[in-house]
Amino acid sequence: MHAVGCTYEGLARDVRRIAAENAEILQTNKSAISHWVNGTRAPSGRVGQYLAEALSRRAGRTVTRTEIGLPSDADAPAESDPVLAVTDLGRADVERRRFLAIAAFTTAGVAMPLGYDHEATTRMLRARTGTSLVGAEDVDVVRQITAAFSAADERLGGGHGLTTVTAYLADTAAPMLRGRFPSEALRRAAFGAVAELAYLAGWKHHDLGQEGAAQRYYQVGYKLACEADPHGHAAWMMRALAHQALSLKQPHHCVDLVEGALRRGLGRVDGQTEALLHITHARAYAATNENPSAARALLAAEDALLRDDGPQPSYSRVSGPAAGTVASHTARTLTDLADHIGTEQQHRDALTRWDPEQYKRVHALTHADLGDSLAAQARADEAVAAWTQALVLMEGMTSDRTRKAITSIRSTLAVYQRRRVPGAADLARRAREALA
Repeated sequence: MHAVGCTYEGLARDVRRIAAENAEILQTNKSAISHWVNGTRAPSGRVGQYLAEALSRRAGRTVTRTEIGLPSDADAPAESDPVLAVTDLGRADVERRRFLAIAAFTTAGVAMPLGYDHEATTRMLRARTGTSLVGAEDVDVVRQITAAFSAADERLGGGHGLTTVTAYLADTAAPMLRGRFPSEALRRAAFGAVAELAYLAGWKHHDLGQEGAAQRYYQVGYKLACEADPHGHAAWMMRALAHQALSLKQPHHCVDLVEGALRRGLGRVDGQTEALLHITHARAYAATNENPSAARALLAAEDALLRDDGPQPSYSRVSGPAAGTVASHTARTLTDLADHIGTEQQHRDALTRWDPEQYKRVHALTHADLGDSLAAQARADEAVAAWTQALVLMEGMTSDRTRKAITSIRSTLAVYQRRRVPGAADLARRAREALA
């Protein structure tokens, strides 16, 4: 704390914020920090992880629990066998979410792919000889189930079907990877299919605000993707880890991670997938105030979109039409650059790219973001209209992201009510009811 110039109150505030990122509400105050520093008490549950993460963010490097005098169990290396790891993750989700009791999002975890040796893992996995023969039908079923639950996730939120997805992942999909494959192509396809299902599980946790669990699924999804395609698919999973960190406003390692993804993917992926890598690169640059580099990455994304050079793989189609995703993330990049007019234009463009029934949650969140950009331009009536449409679309969803979007507009709505902006009072009432 002395080295980073941090007060007890400041560190307590950081711990509370990191806990909230991981769906836990804490009342940590400066008195608790004092007890921990003096050794008269020790943080319980996941709080020790939050404390180490808070100091890591302050210091700009990884600070472990051991370094600050706490038990080191949580610093143990992750399971080296990705098949076993994804099986354990799925089972932990099903068995009363025991995994969530120990998982916390960490900035150090974002950089995991940069030091991962997938060739050593591949040798270990190939050394095993399974007994059951895996056929193309087995892989196709995994893909069909992933597609069905991805579609439901977009309409009903991350909480819908999470236990079913993780149970299937643990009990059926992951064990398939221990079988015998009649060809190398089918082996790669099987690992790719399970990697996509792991990504879906991570995405559902992310949508629920359970960021530690989401990060673990993304990490193991990356390892599985390396077995399927160490270039394109692995690059996509690196993007997933960076995307999560950017959404939490933790850009540490993100530029390096996306640059690594581009090195793997350039020349080996189609234009649509490449555009999605470039747009994440732009967001990472904007988040670190490297504005000229962000602008160049935006242009690279637009150029890649224009290419028509082959089918887009299923792993990158999961986010919907690439043009819509690029427009949406261009808007977020321009928000970081304080270009509210450009942000508005990109959000409106994004809304035309996605089917409103198939991508209901995307439309809801985009309308919420559009309202924010209109409010930033002092266009109160239009902001209220956009936010009202967002709330209509959010009805019936089990999603922490939609709840956060509703919460974020309430302070502005309070100002609008005092100014008697038409519709503001009714929208504030609906927001209260939605959150209740």
